[in-house]
Amino acid sequence: MKLDVVITGVGGQGTILTSRVIAQMAMVKGFEVRTSETIGMAQREGSVVSHVRIGKDLSGALIPDGKADVLISLELAETVKGLAKLKPGGLILANTAKIIPTSVPLGLSQYQGEEIMAFINQVPAEIRFLDATQVALQAGNYKTVNVVFLGVLSTVKDIPFRVEEYLQAIMGILPPKVQDVNEKAFYLGRELAQKSWNQGL
Repeated sequence: MKLDVVITGVGGQGTILTSRVIAQMAMVKGFEVRTSETIGMAQREGSVVSHVRIGKDLSGALIPDGKADVLISLELAETVKGLAKLKPGGLILANTAKIIPTSVPLGLSQYQGEEIMAFINQVPAEIRFLDATQVALQAGNYKTVNVVFLGVLSTVKDIPFRVEEYLQAIMGILPPKVQDVNEKAFYLGRELAQKSWNQGL
């Protein structure tokens, strides 16, 4: 198996945990894995980008432009930062939820959500816009948005990890007190994905 995944988000969304879960599943199966993170003021909702490379004879941890199979974005605007990495025809899983930078209410910038979505829609890729934050709230904690996306990812046919492998990796990383809510978030993510694919959203 060869799989390159880019995950984008902001500090506090669990971008790195998401990459750790994917990497852990691959290592258990005996694949070579490389990961890399770029963290910009993550504690202050700055940009976070993670790369996960799975396969054999990997040359490095950073995914070259135009080579990522999947782009997972936990925040809408952050999706744009990973587009250059995606290969033509790749898969984009993007959260429609927005985290408004502090510069916006101060009048120093604008957050143009509709324009961002229109720009993303021009990319030659399979695109799924998902309100994963709302699903995370339904699970009981908005911080589970990353696990919602892992549930979504678990429905992608070309990624050969089983449901129990996702859950084992997730529970192996998270402390016991948050495992129940994250398990619920994972299964709600699977439901969200199945509705999305069935409805052609």
